[in-house]
Amino acid sequence: MRLVLFDIDGTLVPGASSESRFARYLWRRGALGLRGVGAYLWFCIRYLPRFGRHVLQKNKAYLSGHRRRDIETLARDFVADVVAPALYAPAVERLRAHQAAGDHVVLLSGTPQFLADALAQWLEADAALGALCEARADRFTAGPPVRHPYGATKIDAARTLAAAANLPLSQAIAFGDSINDTYLFHEVGEAVAVQPDRRLSEAAYGAGWEVLFDRADRA
Repeated sequence: MRLVLFDIDGTLVPGASSESRFARYLWRRGALGLRGVGAYLWFCIRYLPRFGRHVLQKNKAYLSGHRRRDIETLARDFVADVVAPALYAPAVERLRAHQAAGDHVVLLSGTPQFLADALAQWLEADAALGALCEARADRFTAGPPVRHPYGATKIDAARTLAAAANLPLSQAIAFGDSINDTYLFHEVGEAVAVQPDRRLSEAAYGAGWEVLFDRADRA
């Protein structure tokens, strides 16, 4: 048995990020209004000096005031209605193959935990670890996430997952799409670049990592 780590956005979910799609989903469902948009914009102004170019990835303020259980319910509906039909088939096939082989499959992503959990449930993955949005008294706040596995911080998250599963990270397999995933790729035994961006593609060929495209992509 090996630990297998799958990124979500760009790896299992092609195109726009799952979180941006979820925000639009909330808007269409009437669950996101001008108050949430205002909180999102204020976060950008307030935290730009702290987070710089990463401020949008850290911004979960549109959730402020919502009850966690309501958002979790909407997230499950969103994954079933929007995400599941759009999953990248070659990546899902690899995930299924690892499940069939008895590997410990975990989704590891910077997307919010409620979205990672909903997708993990849909895919029957063993676990998920995503961004933990700040909440008080069961309601989300406009503050930065308490945990955000992104770039180099994915390494600490992966170590935690490996320890919990009692499986060595040095023998794990990681799937990702971005140059930011190379931090984790250097820590595992096997790395797979899924529809990689240009910089990851160059790094993958240089390091001898597998690059996953489907036939339509290669044509």
